[in-house]
Amino acid sequence: MKKIIENGTIVTAADTYKADILIENEQITAIGENLDAPDAERIDAKGCYVFPGGVDPHTHLEMPFGGTVSKDDFETGTIAAAFGGTTTVIDFCLTNKGEPLQNAIDVWHAKSKDKAVIDYSFHLMISELNDEVLDQLPAIMDNEGITSFKVFMAYKNVFQADDETLFRTLKMAKEHGGLVMVHAENGDVIDYLVSEALEKGNTDPIYHALTRPPEVEGEATGRAAQLTGLADSQLYVVHVSCSEAVEKIAEARSKGFNVWGETCPQYLALDQSYLERPNFEGAKYVWSPPLREKWHQEVLWNALKSGQLQTLGSDQCSFDFKGQKDLGKGDFSKIPNGGPMIEDRVSILFSEGVKKGRISLNQFVDIMSTRSAKLFGLYPKKGTIAVGSDADVVIFDPNVERTLSVGSHHMAVDYNAFEGMKVTGEPVTVLSRGDFVIRDKNFVGETGKGRYLKRARYNQLLAPVDEKLKI
Repeated sequence: MKKIIENGTIVTAADTYKADILIENEQITAIGENLDAPDAERIDAKGCYVFPGGVDPHTHLEMPFGGTVSKDDFETGTIAAAFGGTTTVIDFCLTNKGEPLQNAIDVWHAKSKDKAVIDYSFHLMISELNDEVLDQLPAIMDNEGITSFKVFMAYKNVFQADDETLFRTLKMAKEHGGLVMVHAENGDVIDYLVSEALEKGNTDPIYHALTRPPEVEGEATGRAAQLTGLADSQLYVVHVSCSEAVEKIAEARSKGFNVWGETCPQYLALDQSYLERPNFEGAKYVWSPPLREKWHQEVLWNALKSGQLQTLGSDQCSFDFKGQKDLGKGDFSKIPNGGPMIEDRVSILFSEGVKKGRISLNQFVDIMSTRSAKLFGLYPKKGTIAVGSDADVVIFDPNVERTLSVGSHHMAVDYNAFEGMKVTGEPVTVLSRGDFVIRDKNFVGETGKGRYLKRARYNQLLAPVDEKLKI
């Protein structure tokens, strides 16, 4: 059925204006005033903003880690994402050394099949890059549309790759039009600091943060950036948490390197003191990189405002407090790393960013949707409101006040990392390719309706920050 969204204020990364939107056959087919289609269903967005659906570039759904598996799968995770105003997620395929890369991709296709309620795609982890692995990548890019590759510089003896692997991946990406992503922490130093802490009997959750100090993130970020410059390639640094990493990204960008940075809502709204909560409650806030001292928050906000950081990923990787996080009682290194963030990503960015004057409304759209769509080969089908784009649309009430809580969220996990936090703004209605997923704050979507997206290769012409977005 045709739909017309009327009376709302459309907001994209570049413009803010009043207009109606006509939706037909999964796409936006017209934008203008007083649109008319006799057989169209009319959706009143009076008093609301109309945003492009959020693009979350960083999720871990049903991911094995530390002897357990993250709680939200492609059904519960994408439902929660939709409630939060996200209509596209890009999840990470974890590979095993010595196995064909296609094996990992097939596993992730099996996990997501008939489950997702919104559209999704995959990144691919690279743990080793020899000639055999290198030979597989062009076909994967062509056949699967996977054009971004993640290298871990941390988790020694588990995920961590060496510098040769990182450099060869960067060279490959330059040649074939891929985007290399890094988890930037010095895993060798962290491994030593963790062993030292445990030998001294320091086992509480706070030592997760104290053994992964900002310096190890800054060092790894700088090293990855320098290797990117040497390879004349392109790099995307995930979950930036601290001033030290921001400085290295800004330095690299000032030299003309193609280095991009993502932060996450947890680093913008929470701080290291949460890991000190009594009765092992601090374990709820264990993820990597760890939460930092509170002053780092304004550094991150300023980096988003100035364009030195460009995107906001959730790093969704939820584990129950009871039965999963408590695997690390008596040894912080055994606490599964990750938290439930996918549902609250957009609202926290709006409430803490736009409402508090830290970023503009157009920057908000760019950070939560457009920039990720451009960097990861989904634009302009995703990430904007334009004729010909997919009808991924969020009708957002900017004035409603609410409190984030486990009692009202839709993630399949037994706590909310932002419990008790008051926010302003909430998605009211969310459409994915023209179909209602959330309507008047109720789930009306269909499991399995989400579509796997093959993505275009990295396009340097789309990637640079628009001049009008610089402040």
